[in-house]
Amino acid sequence: MNKVMIAGVGMTPFGKSPGRGIRDLATTASNEALADAGVDAGAVQKIFFGNAVAGLISHQEMIRAEVAFRGDELAGAPMINVENACASGSSALQLGWEAVGSGRTEVVLVVGAEQLTHEDKARTFAALRGSTDIEEIGPPEQDHRATHSILMDFYAEEAQGYLDRTEATAEDFARVAVKNRNNGSHNPLAQYGVPQTIEEVLASRVIVPPLTLPMCSPVTDGAAAIVLCSEEYAGKLNGGGAIEVLASEIAGGAGAGSAPVADAAAAAYRTAGVAVEEIDTIELHDAAAPAELIQYSEIGLCDDGDGHKLLREGVTEIGGRWPVNTSGGLMSRGHPLGATGCAQIVEVVTQLRGRAGGRQVEGARTGMAINCGGWLAGTYAVSVATILRRAD
Repeated sequence: MNKVMIAGVGMTPFGKSPGRGIRDLATTASNEALADAGVDAGAVQKIFFGNAVAGLISHQEMIRAEVAFRGDELAGAPMINVENACASGSSALQLGWEAVGSGRTEVVLVVGAEQLTHEDKARTFAALRGSTDIEEIGPPEQDHRATHSILMDFYAEEAQGYLDRTEATAEDFARVAVKNRNNGSHNPLAQYGVPQTIEEVLASRVIVPPLTLPMCSPVTDGAAAIVLCSEEYAGKLNGGGAIEVLASEIAGGAGAGSAPVADAAAAAYRTAGVAVEEIDTIELHDAAAPAELIQYSEIGLCDDGDGHKLLREGVTEIGGRWPVNTSGGLMSRGHPLGATGCAQIVEVVTQLRGRAGGRQVEGARTGMAINCGGWLAGTYAVSVATILRRAD
């Protein structure tokens, strides 16, 4: 496997942008990534395009990337559309990593883009049902209008299970939301940046007990893009700041008894040849607060059931041993499904380049991102673990 480098990244602000559309989001992020890398559109040999729900929100199916870049300088490049639930963006990155690492291509563009908002909120929530087994949960009742993502029902079960088997309390879930909102306040691209208190989080509207609104990721629009290239090609660029992709590993979930997050992380550690002790900054898939606490142990930061202890001790704060979700995470940076995995990579690259401003992890050299998608019988359907290292 040849070395694969990240030469440039780009990202739109995340938030609710009704009517903006995937085309504008995708081209904005892509053009920024190309400019950051100092790469012309004509040098891109292949585009891997991550998107989860355009077919259900806007009815654009099958050729989503080709339509997004129609009229752009990138039009005509070979494009691969990748749909893998909330892990669509990281799955696109994994394919791009393999394409460059194999030596078959020198320069690829990875894009994650999502227009999740719709004037009919029920349509957005209905689309999210497709991330689980429809045959198992059944179709929605006639005239039923969902008021939240069905995934929050699953996360609420996970949250209650965590409370039942540990000495954690709902305040620990609130602490996750507070930490990530504080981090997001230093991220100009984050959807939410106003700090909040534990009391405010606990007093907010209940979505599904024990989860309140700030403990859940919001409906978000946005795009993020990454230029991947060979080591030789990176050496020809003038911009510098290239980051090596040490590993990008994907694992599948099969319901009860499977552990896709742990499996993907373990595979990434092996491929990268690094241990968890060497990781300096981490982006986790905090689609809801309990998910972050549980993933702490799944990636090896602590024993099972001890995630809340790390949080209480400040281990996962900026300035702690393992800063987690410096971007604000899915709960505060936002969660535009197909773009989330790429946005995590943008954050890790920003940290490793030392350009994160008020949320900078001092001396960060190696970073990890965990992006998950779908839900099958108590666990994720897919998980992707990516490890990056500063090249110098």
